[in-house]
Amino acid sequence: MATWKRFEEIDAWKKARELNKCVYRITREGQLAKDFGLCNQIRRSSVSVMSNIAEGFERGSRKEFIQFLSYAKGSAGEVRAQLVAALDAACIDQTTFDEMTALAVQVGQLLAGLIRYLQNCEIAGPRHLTADD
Repeated sequence: MATWKRFEEIDAWKKARELNKCVYRITREGQLAKDFGLCNQIRRSSVSVMSNIAEGFERGSRKEFIQFLSYAKGSAGEVRAQLVAALDAACIDQTTFDEMTALAVQVGQLLAGLIRYLQNCEIAGPRHLTADD
């Protein structure tokens, strides 16, 4: 068992960071870079996933952590919706859409698992969390 001392150690945050990097990569080039509204919105949503995990962790209470993980999960869903909009507007191709959507779904699944874990454990706050390696 490992103890999370920092939010950067949480697998869901690491995967959200990967998603964010990919979002920034695809929004720097091509048609998506030219659609300032959609580009800005998908960037903000992907940053929101990471930020909400971090903010919830730093709040120090299990209840608030769960709440912010839920916000992060919602933002991951928002990224998926914006990817659909980008595909429909021919700003990204099907391959990019499929890869990015799979990554966003994976982030959502990790968050859902972490939320379930936190709801079923008896810890006081996130710094006391343990996870299997």
